[in-house]
Amino acid sequence: MKVLIINAGSSSLKYQLIDMTNETALAKGLCERIGIDGRLVHETDKGKHTADMAMPDHGAAMAIVLDTLLDTQHGVIKSKDEINAVGHRVVHGGEAFAESVLITDEVEAAIEAVNELAPLHNPPNLTGIRACKQHMPGVPQVAVFDTAFHQTMPPKAFLYAISYDLYKKHKIRRYGFHGTSHKYVSENAAKLLNRSASDLKIVTCHLGNGVSLCAVDGGRSVDTSMGMTPLEGLAMGTRCGDIDPAVVQYIMQKECISAQAANDLLNKKSGVLGISGVSSDFRDLSTAAKDGNERATAAMEVFAYRVAGYIGRYAACMNGLDAIVFTAGIGENDIGIRERVCSYLTWFGVEIDPALNAKRGEALDVSMPSARVRVLVIPTNEELVIARDTKMILEGK
Repeated sequence: MKVLIINAGSSSLKYQLIDMTNETALAKGLCERIGIDGRLVHETDKGKHTADMAMPDHGAAMAIVLDTLLDTQHGVIKSKDEINAVGHRVVHGGEAFAESVLITDEVEAAIEAVNELAPLHNPPNLTGIRACKQHMPGVPQVAVFDTAFHQTMPPKAFLYAISYDLYKKHKIRRYGFHGTSHKYVSENAAKLLNRSASDLKIVTCHLGNGVSLCAVDGGRSVDTSMGMTPLEGLAMGTRCGDIDPAVVQYIMQKECISAQAANDLLNKKSGVLGISGVSSDFRDLSTAAKDGNERATAAMEVFAYRVAGYIGRYAACMNGLDAIVFTAGIGENDIGIRERVCSYLTWFGVEIDPALNAKRGEALDVSMPSARVRVLVIPTNEELVIARDTKMILEGK
């Protein structure tokens, strides 16, 4: 079985074709600047192919993806019929979806019904679904939701302390995101530790430009840092994370800006970018800090401090902790950030081996032998989770 994975953004379309007989990625790529001018980046074991191509909409981008996969020089299949299914990343499923589902007209409508909970993500996700239906009619499509893994959270974790009527009427609650990543690395943590997932208490740390932590108790999400939207929780690349809610109105009044402008400020111009004034990229922050930039140093300290604080909170919520997992761009690659975070956690048995912590690109336990809480670095693979769920649904398992 070959599964095409689609992750559609507002002006982009990421894709990956995976052969599920051995879970190998045959090709992956990105269509970007859709609706502007268009650029394709396509990679296979033959190498990388880039091209500037007109992409007026996602339908045109999808046609280019299929043509490239079939191309005699850059392609990896001989017919569209070799694509057995399409798996879509869908950011928000609201309370309607606790697991991945085969896409029907009713599922499409349900996804559209929660667009206002993820206005930057769900509409493009739907656009990707409809583009695939246009170009591959009859091919089964599956929706895999970022929020689904967190639907096991109990009410004490997902309810906000507002009028319960507002929750029931408008579904205002914590949903959480990055679910496919948290699911993947928590399952692989159990394998790496050679233990059953049902016996483990784990905090998974997805640290990228977007950041979320998840408390995984017995293989189930019991709490997570992102909320109704991806803005809540940790300080991120450009998102503010947790702040006093009154700050929003205060900023609007003092800066004479609209609610939408305030939302853009907190989503796109805050986080470590806002503190540092340098960048949302931790490589740039590290360089600036080494050059004596105090704001860059402060940004990294705020980031690590808050990650450590959430880990401690989740250890308390689960009444124990067996392992901490670092994943995603920063979590997997930033040695210094892992050291900063773990320096706050020695009190409950975190000890990392500097030599092991310096390694990259593989799943590792970077703890000292004497550590009571294991620290793992596990590269995430959200596309593989989507492909596995798609295969499972099609096979009726």
